[in-house]
Amino acid sequence: MTAEEARKHESLDVAIVGAGAAGVGVGAVLADLGLDSYAILERDEVGASFQQWPAEMRFITPSFPSNNFGCRDLNAVTTDTSPAFALDREHPTGREYAEYLQGVAEFHDLPVRTGVEVESVQRHDDGFVLHMSTGAVIQSRFVVWAAGQFGQPNDEPFPGASHCVHNARVESWSTFVDECVEDPIVIVGGYESGIDAALALADLGQNVLVVDEDGPWQFRGPDPSEVLSPYTSQRLRKALEDDAPIALEDGIRVERVDIEEGTFDLLGTDGSSFTTRNRPVLATGFERGLGLVDEHFESENGQLRLTERDESTITPGLFLAGPQVAHNGQQFCFIYKFRQRFAVVADEIATRLDVDRTPLDEYREKSMFLDDLSCCEPDMCDC
Repeated sequence: MTAEEARKHESLDVAIVGAGAAGVGVGAVLADLGLDSYAILERDEVGASFQQWPAEMRFITPSFPSNNFGCRDLNAVTTDTSPAFALDREHPTGREYAEYLQGVAEFHDLPVRTGVEVESVQRHDDGFVLHMSTGAVIQSRFVVWAAGQFGQPNDEPFPGASHCVHNARVESWSTFVDECVEDPIVIVGGYESGIDAALALADLGQNVLVVDEDGPWQFRGPDPSEVLSPYTSQRLRKALEDDAPIALEDGIRVERVDIEEGTFDLLGTDGSSFTTRNRPVLATGFERGLGLVDEHFESENGQLRLTERDESTITPGLFLAGPQVAHNGQQFCFIYKFRQRFAVVADEIATRLDVDRTPLDEYREKSMFLDDLSCCEPDMCDC
């Protein structure tokens, strides 16, 4: 091996892929454990996915500086920080939250490498080999996949969807309406992102029609993973009381979109149709796949199969962190949920590396170490 080749090869104990909320959170736990042979690999910059949110979009989970009173800020990724305190915002924008994550990374001096894309992940007998866009090759005993979902929008849910725009690809609704005419803007999907888009567009004076098969705005429940959050429900209720130009249609599943001479025709399974000259908006969520490591995980009924330590059931040493973590049918898709699993993953890695795990006691004391999954039995979730 030449000196140049040697510089391109590196051995680590842990490679974390992604520097969003999950990647930074897991990295901070490893820092508390005193690990020095790990890296957080990010193709863009810290918090990049949050920076790509529409400018008007805000967190639905409120932030509050309650750490000193024993309650963690719901959007915090560590035991000792609070987005509310750092940003002076209760419902931060994506760009503001990215600033918070960048501050956490700097405060904990995390080994984040930006502008580095992982091009392949291969399992070998003694760990993993990751090939990087820079030409470097990293050999790592463990990999934590924390790449999130935002980079995989579900923008092909039906034929003709390419004529629409996914909400994740909208930089700002104020810019979007610059190209709109007086026709209604049709939004396909009525969960959080769909209603948020409707409210933003209505505030800009646009008529909006939201079409959804289930009509989640009609239901209440204890888990905001399954129904609209109180924050969004409150905003929608107030807008409708104030006669905002928002129409809601449930019981209709869009099956295709056609376009002819600049006019979009959305066709529903029940024979209904909606016509507009404005480009329809897809609020259809994100793909369930894991990109490069998809083949290294099993799935069942559309849900990834994980061990009780969030490890792949077929690829030892490969862990998952972030919104795609699920157990017993319950989704850990909000930050306040999946952050409780950072210490679980770190604990398992520390055990195998024979590292002192005493620093994790603080995570247990501060309710950021959820290793008892009995709370996640169906119909018994305490989330």
